[in-house]
Amino acid sequence: MANIQKIEQIQDEMTQWRRDLHAHPEIAFEETRTADFVARKLAEFGLEVHRGLAKTGVVGTLTSGDGPSIGLRADMDALPIAEQTGVAHSSTNAGKMHACGHDGHTAMLLGAAKYLAATKDFKGTVRFIFQPAEELEGGGRVMVEEGLFDKFPVDSVYGMHNMPDMPVGTMSVRGGAGMASAASFEIKVIGKGGHAAAPHEGIDPIVAAAAIVGALQTIASRSVNPTEGIVVSITQFHAGENALNAIPDHAILRGTARSFAADAETSVPAMIRRVAEGTAAAHGVRIEFSYLHRYPVLINAEGPSDIAFAVGEEVVGAGKMDGIYPRIMASEDFAFMLNARPGAFVRLGSGFEGRESPMLHSPQFDFNDKALPIGASFWARLVETVLAK
Repeated sequence: MANIQKIEQIQDEMTQWRRDLHAHPEIAFEETRTADFVARKLAEFGLEVHRGLAKTGVVGTLTSGDGPSIGLRADMDALPIAEQTGVAHSSTNAGKMHACGHDGHTAMLLGAAKYLAATKDFKGTVRFIFQPAEELEGGGRVMVEEGLFDKFPVDSVYGMHNMPDMPVGTMSVRGGAGMASAASFEIKVIGKGGHAAAPHEGIDPIVAAAAIVGALQTIASRSVNPTEGIVVSITQFHAGENALNAIPDHAILRGTARSFAADAETSVPAMIRRVAEGTAAAHGVRIEFSYLHRYPVLINAEGPSDIAFAVGEEVVGAGKMDGIYPRIMASEDFAFMLNARPGAFVRLGSGFEGRESPMLHSPQFDFNDKALPIGASFWARLVETVLAK
């Protein structure tokens, strides 16, 4: 492993930053304290700082001579999850926690900014992009729509995410489609309420909704080419708020849909509606359906992916950089930035050694601080490679 020595020397400082951010999590578009922290550090390092894109976004600019430009992105938001880690730096904001490691992403990019501002061993411009609202709220889309790359031009853009199922000291990147599109939907199942002792006198929306839940699983198993990934998951089922002996008049189903289909924005909602309406009709109920396409498929450009792979091998060593990892059905709003500029999204191993590594979005998750100098070294080496003097 070839971490940059000067970055290893600030590992304790990065750890302090990361744990401070972890203790003060903020959710989508509310990252005011986090943005203040980031902007203050960037200014201390001597960068030009801009604030306000996507409400709480921060962009730091560092220039060293004339040359090309590169964007490096970290997400800042936390999740509405009650933390159960028991660590000393646990969340102090009830019901909110950094369960996806964005605190680590922010600390690593700050570490790279501090190093690059001190050394300036590159020729060109680096944009340090600190993005709000990655978790299903599309902060990346908002930053692009508000002119991110018009105001802060880049020739390429890169992102990174920690992966607790990969050992610390490993990385991975692949060209092409790597993460699925994402959408959310709601199905309101409307029946006829009545007495639980006489269900035949009403039309039970719970039974119909339960049938819809099962029927939706046939989309992946019977309606889509098996080589084209699709996942339809019901994550919320709400029905009945009155007496236990009363059948409610409606039930609500909510969930997400993930797909690698190029026409996912239109084909997936059409399939969900068809199955839900058909099943509802068979049970004598009707539905109201709403669907929101949130994120596109994340596609890494081949050239930037090759560059990221070579830099990753330099940092973690031969054999520890994976270029053939499988696509995953998770989604990422960095896809909006990749749709606007060529680039690549890299995975960073963050699994703990000798103990269980809780997965992303678990209330037991905590970022592995041993990954901090690895990620920061990757960012620095990437800049020094792409913007070589």
